[in-house]
Amino acid sequence: MNKKKIINDPVYGFVSIPSDLVFDLIQHRYFQRLRYIKQVSLTHLVYPGALHTRFQHALGAMHLMGLALETLKGKDIDISPEEEEAATIAILLHDIGHGPFSHSLEHTLVQGVSHEHISSLIMNELNQMFEGKLTMAIEIFKDKYPKHFLHQLVASQLDTDRMDYLNRDSFFTGVSEGVISFDRIIKMLNVANNGLVVEQKGIYSVEKFLIARRLMYWQVYLHKTVLSAEQMLIKILQRAKELTDKGIDVFSTSSLRHFIKNRLTKDDFISDKNHLQHFIMLDDTDVLATVKMGVLSEDKVLAKLCDRFMNRRLYHVELSNNIPSAEKIEQLRVAAMKLFNVSEEEVHYFVFTQLVENSAYDLGEGNINILMKDGTIQDITTASDLSNLEVLAKKVQKFMIAYPKEIH
Repeated sequence: MNKKKIINDPVYGFVSIPSDLVFDLIQHRYFQRLRYIKQVSLTHLVYPGALHTRFQHALGAMHLMGLALETLKGKDIDISPEEEEAATIAILLHDIGHGPFSHSLEHTLVQGVSHEHISSLIMNELNQMFEGKLTMAIEIFKDKYPKHFLHQLVASQLDTDRMDYLNRDSFFTGVSEGVISFDRIIKMLNVANNGLVVEQKGIYSVEKFLIARRLMYWQVYLHKTVLSAEQMLIKILQRAKELTDKGIDVFSTSSLRHFIKNRLTKDDFISDKNHLQHFIMLDDTDVLATVKMGVLSEDKVLAKLCDRFMNRRLYHVELSNNIPSAEKIEQLRVAAMKLFNVSEEEVHYFVFTQLVENSAYDLGEGNINILMKDGTIQDITTASDLSNLEVLAKKVQKFMIAYPKEIH
């Protein structure tokens, strides 16, 4: 069987599958599951075209990894065929641990377990199935391989993951502010002191990348309507867990019921492989089935939440630099209790607050280094003559309050 396939990607055109092993991993059911997990969760409720998946993103990031490795090899950086395949596999599988609706429910189903950690566990499972052929890829993914720059291509502040999701999310949302010069950034990549650097000629492309990331977060990922939908979905699962704890049956698939019924900690998840097998069975459709059937629930809180979610009657969201006053919150809570005839213990499903944080660049967290023409290496905030890059490195905090529009 010919496994050197070509995939027609709407963002990059033709994407090649470089090896038989990569083809077999893509065909595996663990990876195929990513077809049914949306890349940007509920963003399609604001931008209708944003229905692309983690599957598409993983293939796109793999394509960019191939371009980056070719660039580095062309600059006489020593990368063996085995390392090239391992780095390709590492980026291909970097998101395989995402659960339903990606980041939205990341810490709702299992407390304290990141998708990166679950990706690592799944990669270990696949490594056993593929008789150790993923060992080097796992070492690169975990930053345990001697060539640190290979890990940086997978996970850093200027990696092929971020380059693809900015480009792809911009394409499918239609938000042009997210377009980046990924091809020029990749052509400017180099290696110095075993670390990934960008040649000085690529400074402006990196500046645009950071600005685009900031704009995409506030305009797309942290859009008020998106935040509202995500929080409502979290509230639905919280209510489902609360009812289940009381012995009230809530419709769900068997694997989702496993997480609704069991309040798992990180230690629980790691110690019992059965939890991982249930997790691997989950995708967006499991959660949507529960929400759709929840509309018919005899529990008025769950039914109300699910009905509003399915019909896009989302909560009004206010974002502010200041914490909402206790007086305002109490007024909204009283109004919601009266409007929906719910108790004081139940009103938190209808009126709630949340802290929203974002920074486009994290100083000290794997800095983006620029290789200057004189051979010195400088952080992008120092090398750039754009004064607002230091501002982008500051964490922005906003306080969110959400409540039904009827009590606005």
